[in-house]
Amino acid sequence: MSLDFMFFINTILLGVGLAMDAFSVSLANGLSEPLMRKRKLFAIAGVFGFFQALMPLVGWACVHLFLSFFSSFQKYIPWIALALLLYIGGNMIFEARKGSGEEEKTAKLGFATLLMQGIATSIDALSVGFTISDYNPIMALFAAIIIAVVTFIICIAGVIIGKKFGTKLSGKANILGGLILIAIGIEIFITGVF
Repeated sequence: MSLDFMFFINTILLGVGLAMDAFSVSLANGLSEPLMRKRKLFAIAGVFGFFQALMPLVGWACVHLFLSFFSSFQKYIPWIALALLLYIGGNMIFEARKGSGEEEKTAKLGFATLLMQGIATSIDALSVGFTISDYNPIMALFAAIIIAVVTFIICIAGVIIGKKFGTKLSGKANILGGLILIAIGIEIFITGVF
């Protein structure tokens, strides 16, 4: 296999597929913080891009170095993603419900929560290591970079769309964002287990 046109097309499509969970979470983040600054928007997209690139590389390395360990760990991936997204989404809903009366309250996304979101939405990308296992190290690195760039662009769009609707939804945005995260967690779990 070589770095030809089909390699780039396939990797871009793979990146789009992997970025869908990150897009949804970016949308939820934009919904819950409609007045988010550009710096934070880029930080969100950057964290998701980083983890979407890192996980396939870790999967690729596991295939080449620790195949038996990775195979036994893979069955826990949907459970971990479900737990993380249920926690984050439930916490968003709890914080929104805790807000007093008519006061508009938006949850600020902290760095620890963003890291958990990045891990939760990309952990299923570990299995991509199996699909790129025949790549040499340079091709695997190029694939990871392409996936990161695609995810970064898609997540910027998700946050912008979420911010636009978050302003219109005002106080209900945190609840909607939490429900979206919970739904993503359930979807990852169902597709990973069944």
